[in-house]
Amino acid sequence: MPDLDRTVMPDPRDVVVIGGGFAGLSAAVALSEAGFRVAVLERKPKLGGRAYSFQDPEGGDWIDNGQHVLMGCYTQTLDFIKKIGTYDQLVFRDRIEMEMVAANGERGRLKAGWLPGPLHMASALMGYSMLTMGERASVLMAGTWMMAWGRFQRKRLESMSVTQMLAQMRQSDRACERFWYPLAIATLNEEPDKACAVLLVEVWKRAFFGRRRDSALVYSRVGLSDLYCKAAEEFIEGRGGMVAAHTAVDTLEMDGNRTVGCVRLRDGKKLEAANFIAAVPAGALIAMLSGPMREEPFFTRLAQLKPSPIICVHVWLDRDVTDCAFVGFIGSTTQWLFNKRAIFSSRGGEQGGYLSFVISGARALVEKSNEELLDLVLDDMHRMIPASREAKLVKGLVIKEKQATIAPDCESNQLRPGAATPIDNLFLAGDWIQTGLPATIESAVMSGNAAAAAVRQRVGRISRVPMLE
Repeated sequence: MPDLDRTVMPDPRDVVVIGGGFAGLSAAVALSEAGFRVAVLERKPKLGGRAYSFQDPEGGDWIDNGQHVLMGCYTQTLDFIKKIGTYDQLVFRDRIEMEMVAANGERGRLKAGWLPGPLHMASALMGYSMLTMGERASVLMAGTWMMAWGRFQRKRLESMSVTQMLAQMRQSDRACERFWYPLAIATLNEEPDKACAVLLVEVWKRAFFGRRRDSALVYSRVGLSDLYCKAAEEFIEGRGGMVAAHTAVDTLEMDGNRTVGCVRLRDGKKLEAANFIAAVPAGALIAMLSGPMREEPFFTRLAQLKPSPIICVHVWLDRDVTDCAFVGFIGSTTQWLFNKRAIFSSRGGEQGGYLSFVISGARALVEKSNEELLDLVLDDMHRMIPASREAKLVKGLVIKEKQATIAPDCESNQLRPGAATPIDNLFLAGDWIQTGLPATIESAVMSGNAAAAAVRQRVGRISRVPMLE
């Protein structure tokens, strides 16, 4: 671990970043590239924050703590990965294809064509047999309206739920159940009657109404942690910075009323800097503040942000039960199935089936036992995929992320702050910062870049130090 006994770092280009997930590491990489000296402090034993992976000790499969999927429209995330040198570990599925299965056994496929965007998604919808031709046309019309509303009626969308928006667009119950609601729950991590409509409109615009490559699903050939954590650490340390895991910040100690002077670590050591970026959840940030600062209206608003949980259940079977890479469940508690063997078919060598099931917005379930959740998912699998009834369960793993994202309701979305705070040299980063997107990896990287830009602007303003491009 780097030596934290020294409390130097008086230079205006010195920055402490608290948090080693996508937000903190992207901020640190951006600043390191610009000539700043950065210290990244992560309280957990390993980097990764709430987006990490680990290897199954028995079979060797890489397991995400949640099913993290990148998309072609994640431009800032892809730029970050390219910058740290691991872009060649990404696999692009340019032609999005997924099977949807209803509880009554009805099945349909969403398969994008080779037309340029957004016509590729129009062709996918027109071939979607789970809806009537009239409903398909209505969905396409609603998608067009969403683009117009996003441009001209954004304020209205900011106070409207997804359910309310779709009702005003006269979407049928079947169109909502079989297309809009699965899309909303998967991308927003919330039930449609609670999720803010403006966030779904932004997802629709970026992922499905742009270029064909924007809707591509992007996966890593390696574990998620191996994709970005070590490479970012080497990038930062190669430019004079340091990265310290298992290093918990206890307090942000003030130097006057509006400036942070140093961070005090849980072991009593202190680290000084000219600038600080807190890339941690809102609750963790508030816990680091001194008493008077917690009473600032800016920070008391942050305490009102609510979490939304995700449950991910990993299941290993003695055989493959589906050749589809992605399956959406309609009318069941379990929402999505990711067939890891099909997704990573290029790896080869693995035996049996490895499936990952996702339940988003899982408030009603997150306190259930792991055994109950595994049984629930297996029941849904047997009902939706009859071939699985003959398969033998080898093992299962349940991962609960109780604070996976902030709740994307309208109230919480309006409470999301920007990078700046009332403390002159303290900036914020995290997927919960206001980026216009729901709490995704792309939102986290965008926030990290915004915090880095704010630090650069402050240093340029107070010291007129030439900025390196």
